[in-house]
Amino acid sequence: MGEKIRILLVDDHDVVRDGLQALLGAQPDFEVVGAARSGEEALALLQEVTPDVILMDITMDGMDGLEATRRVQACCPGARVLALTIHEGQDYFFAMLKAGAAGYVPKRAASEDLIHAIRAVAAGDIYLHHSVAGVLVQDFLHGHEPQLDENEIALQKLTDREREVLILIGEGLRNQDIAERLGISPKTVSRHRENILRKLNLQTRADLIRYALETGLID
Repeated sequence: MGEKIRILLVDDHDVVRDGLQALLGAQPDFEVVGAARSGEEALALLQEVTPDVILMDITMDGMDGLEATRRVQACCPGARVLALTIHEGQDYFFAMLKAGAAGYVPKRAASEDLIHAIRAVAAGDIYLHHSVAGVLVQDFLHGHEPQLDENEIALQKLTDREREVLILIGEGLRNQDIAERLGISPKTVSRHRENILRKLNLQTRADLIRYALETGLID
């Protein structure tokens, strides 16, 4: 037998992680190399393990699966993200694909489908479960992608670091606090803030906080 497919599990429910570990650990060509409760934990684990496939939930406490997927693509492009989620709507589906996911499987899918999906994305293929693939087909037949509102379009102009700074501003942190949290200088935070204001066509810190709330970056 060749090398096993190394898998990292990312889900904030203990029962789900335990169930996945039991299911996948029983496959002779799989090896679960780690499990995380959030995007932050997953990124920390990536300093220690090198998975081939990351099973990524979307809605989690702390950093969600969308942001975690973006960061995985930036730091570990060799790892393939496979979304495993309760969400089957096109908003989440297209958002995860745009973030860099190589596949999308609903949690209600059969175990055999998940196992096949892992093997497919590990081999370099794209896997879309039949329950969501139809969304992509219909979108293609209609010749358009889902329309994004102006806030979402503007948000895509930000770098990952600028998004981090915006989220922390939205949570009410001041420049010094943000600098300490991110390990950068207050001057660098100020520069990021000015870039964010310019890209989003906003004027004040209050505008940034309101924007972060309206776009769902913070609760």
